[in-house]
Amino acid sequence: MAIACVTTRASLGVAAPEVTVEVHLSNGLPAFNLVGLPETSVKEAKERVRSALINAGFEFPQRRITVNLAPADLPKQGGRYDLPIAIGILAASKQIPDTHLRDHEFIGELALSGQIRPCTGILPVIIDARKQDKALVLPLENRADAELVGYRKCFFAAHLQALAQYLHGQASLPGLTQDLEWLDSQTDTDHKCLSDVIGQYQAKRALEIAAAGNHNLLFLGPPGTGKTMLASRMMQLLPPLDYDEALEVAAIHSVAGISIPMQAFYQRPFRSPHHTSSAISLVGGGSYPKPGEISLAHRGVLFLDEVAEFPRKVLDCLREPMETGEVVISRAAAKLTFASRFQLIAAMNPSPCGDSANARATQDQIQRYLARLSGPFIDRFDLTIEVPRLPQGTLTTGERGESSRDVAQRVHQARERQLSRAGVLNAELTGKQLSQTAGFNQQDLEFLEQSVNQLGLSVRSYHRLQRVARTIADLEQSTAVDRRHIAQALGYRAMDRLLNSLKAPY
Repeated sequence: MAIACVTTRASLGVAAPEVTVEVHLSNGLPAFNLVGLPETSVKEAKERVRSALINAGFEFPQRRITVNLAPADLPKQGGRYDLPIAIGILAASKQIPDTHLRDHEFIGELALSGQIRPCTGILPVIIDARKQDKALVLPLENRADAELVGYRKCFFAAHLQALAQYLHGQASLPGLTQDLEWLDSQTDTDHKCLSDVIGQYQAKRALEIAAAGNHNLLFLGPPGTGKTMLASRMMQLLPPLDYDEALEVAAIHSVAGISIPMQAFYQRPFRSPHHTSSAISLVGGGSYPKPGEISLAHRGVLFLDEVAEFPRKVLDCLREPMETGEVVISRAAAKLTFASRFQLIAAMNPSPCGDSANARATQDQIQRYLARLSGPFIDRFDLTIEVPRLPQGTLTTGERGESSRDVAQRVHQARERQLSRAGVLNAELTGKQLSQTAGFNQQDLEFLEQSVNQLGLSVRSYHRLQRVARTIADLEQSTAVDRRHIAQALGYRAMDRLLNSLKAPY
């Protein structure tokens, strides 16, 4: 009887819980039994491991082999268990020593030739292994993931023979050789500039306010007025991620099987799903839950173009994540949580025919079109701004305005003031923090409440208007918020004015 234990890690959302691969060789008819709640791709490891060991020059034991993946109540999926199973069989059959197995973790998929293939979702594995301070053996092609984390105890193997020589002490495996100096936090490969947008000064101002306070923004206007162009310039106004935030974003992308280019490591994500996207593609899910678009937009921007064309039920799925900053997906096998603290920017036409000024649609048709967005969903936009057609002659004589670099400087300074004052950006202020740090006087709050009642807005909108007014004051370097800032915040409620003019029910 021979037993060997090898440590690896499973994939459970953005977590990587430890899994012990127990291999038992016993007498009896040759058999290969795999237990421990494996799904189909894990069960197929039996044939991959058998061929890989034989083709790599090892002996496959002609005995009864039992492989247990513990804990047994944790679902196992993917080809990442091939390598630890093969190492366990080699150790149990005494073809390699088991002296270093306790200090190492192994993960990788095996080709039939014995080559070690890369796996998806490796970044959470490296992060959790670093917390345990364990040496980690990875496929050579996953080296870029290890370089992002910078964990020095990562080693890389391209073939099963090379790994066996390492465990015998006859050779070494390559590790990390460079620091994170190659990661430039100021890397910028996107040359889109806000000055490319002609006119639309009010929309540009709203974009600056949204960037400064991390507010949700809705552009409302006819086709061709620059709504999508404005939204794409948002990324040039936002500061780069810090290292911990960038690693958090990269881990979510790794679980989804998406690799972030090295030169874009510190760039905030910008996701723009098509309006035919399903609720699962936006929120995440599936039999084995994967992050959706809103989690892939974590710490960045989610842009919904032609937002009224999205199914209403799909949009309403975004309401809770917009408030909580996370998505909880419950399945029979597991309950997973994905971070989804994103900034929402949306664009839409004011009527089904595109232009409300020269509308071919009736008022009833416009009402039904706008009713595709539920009231609670509209309520979660801090700013809704009209983007009208440009006056005649603007295209040839209109000034282009400030560059993204100039606006970004004001945005960065306003963000620094918010973080130094309350520790969070204005859009994330709680009601208590608003009353303690916003700097409103009683008369201005009464004016704001009266305006909210006249417009028929909710209590949520009342607090959102306070946050927008606070951001406007921060951009003007004002410590207190006065009525002028509140009036400007009330001016960025184009959707409310449109709905009131049509008397459209929420």
